[in-house]
Amino acid sequence: QVQLVESGGGLVQAGGSLRLSCATSGRTFSSYPMGWFRQAPGKEREFVAADRWSSSGIYYADSVKGRFTFSRDNPKNTVYLQMNSLKPEDTAVYYCASSPGYCSGSGCWMKPPAYNYWGQGTQVTVSS
Repeated sequence: QVQLVESGGGLVQAGGSLRLSCATSGRTFSSYPMGWFRQAPGKEREFVAADRWSSSGIYYADSVKGRFTFSRDNPKNTVYLQMNSLKPEDTAVYYCASSPGYCSGSGCWMKPPAYNYWGQGTQVTVSS
């Protein structure tokens, strides 16, 4: 049984930092792409960052590029999202997700259907 458990969310002032963690189990973690998504109230779930979809490394949404850093620790079966210079518009529930590593369509790896396992989410609130 594959499980993903996020942690590290909380309340932070604008300009602050948080590091989210996603602990995984039940799968050969290092073999599969992992992604982070977020969902704000009343909005669709949106892509934040992902890795292992190609040899090019890590992909970021334009809105977080230069502020957020995706990393993984394979021996610990854990991925991280370091979030710096946080803004109120970063407020959302953040989810990590695991993909089987294939999808179809342009930019499909940035869309939730490309991922088949999800964590329960962790709330990040950035105050102004």
